[in-house]
Amino acid sequence: MSARQLTVRFHGALNDFVAPERRERAFTHVLQGSPSVKDLIESLGPPHPEVDVVLVDGEPVGFGHRAEADTNVEVYPASVPVPLPELPRFILDVGLGRLSGFLRMLGFDTLWRNDYADDLLARLSHDESRVLLTRDLGVLKRSEVVQGYYPRATDPAHQLVEVVRRYGLTSRMRPFSRCIACNAPLSTATPDEVQGRIPEGVAERHSHFQQCPGCKRVFWPGTHHERMQNLVDTLRRLEQSS
Repeated sequence: MSARQLTVRFHGALNDFVAPERRERAFTHVLQGSPSVKDLIESLGPPHPEVDVVLVDGEPVGFGHRAEADTNVEVYPASVPVPLPELPRFILDVGLGRLSGFLRMLGFDTLWRNDYADDLLARLSHDESRVLLTRDLGVLKRSEVVQGYYPRATDPAHQLVEVVRRYGLTSRMRPFSRCIACNAPLSTATPDEVQGRIPEGVAERHSHFQQCPGCKRVFWPGTHHERMQNLVDTLRRLEQSS
């Protein structure tokens, strides 16, 4: 009995997940059973949240469509920027702690803990309509995940640029409006209200403060604030030049 085969081709950024010899070209694949299109695609590398359109013999199909022999499958990535709600929310895995701080600094509701289990990440992403950011493909391929992305870079600042560009976040940034430590929205505070919670001499040099109602941290426009403002300005310039 001859092997049951079909032809597959991945396009664009999906080739980041495909074996080098299969990138940007059609290749044959031997079918094992009758997998769904989702399972077929993910067995070859790309996670389903990064897929936008699947064509089988030129016709669009859903992830539940059953793959059949002697067909041609074309898989296309999501367009950039990916449409999101006006105030998108995120959830990140344990390896992206610094990226979570950057996203909070830009004002985005971002969940991160160093003890989230994979099933909880996927469930919260689904139940709270949060974009899951992870460099763990196993988590991203869980069926509950609807919106998700695998940052290609390993440097957190470069990861931030990727995410901002992918989801068109620049116009929706609200810098310094959220606690980078615990994610709660910040409120303004007077020097009297933060007295005893800031280093000596800070109140003499600064009169504008923000405080977190959750973890009680106090923030003021010091050197760290200047570095973060430079990053915000860089992100805005990137949008203007793109």
